[in-house]
Amino acid sequence: RNFYYITILRDPVSRYLSEWRHVQRGATWKASLHVCDGRSPTTEELPSCYTGDDWSGCSLQEFMDCPYNLANNRQVRMLSDLSLVGCYNLSVMPEEQRNKVLLDSAKENLKRMAFFGLTEFQRKTQYLFEKTFNMNFISPFTQYNSTRASSVEIDEQTQRRIEALNFLDMELYDYAKDLFLQRYQYMRQKEHQEARRKRQEQRKILRAKQAHLREQGE
Repeated sequence: RNFYYITILRDPVSRYLSEWRHVQRGATWKASLHVCDGRSPTTEELPSCYTGDDWSGCSLQEFMDCPYNLANNRQVRMLSDLSLVGCYNLSVMPEEQRNKVLLDSAKENLKRMAFFGLTEFQRKTQYLFEKTFNMNFISPFTQYNSTRASSVEIDEQTQRRIEALNFLDMELYDYAKDLFLQRYQYMRQKEHQEARRKRQEQRKILRAKQAHLREQGE
């Protein structure tokens, strides 16, 4: 079998707010092993943000204030090769170097995936998926702009704080958006060229038929 890796990225601020609301309702990632290089992180390497069974009811301020919150830059972390930076051991290399290695790794892995889409561009995502894998969905994707994240009203200061906490995701998303739109434009141009080629072929066939009919008439 051939296996294809695909993913969908989301605007980092919206994604962060959505995860906060998810955690606020009692969701946890206790079942996640976070295995890297064959082992899970120790409690010293990955402390918990809360005590008790879950973090339900936490405020956005509490969510942002936890320095160990895995919601921060989650997209970069999940797309990068953590073994390059010593997994969850933050003492392996300086923070600035670690961030650069993670971001570069995430960009490279994203670029090499068979396909990736963007939550904010549902129709374009569907179009690229269908063209990439030569298959069609039964019904068109629907762009939902009313989400749990969109219902959260935050001031500009909070917006800047979330962006700062997710600065790697912000850079990755800008890179992904640019690459995504390039691929979309390329695929549309390719489609138009193919349609033009087919029209030219049809005109050739039609002219050949008309010439043949004239010869027969003569």
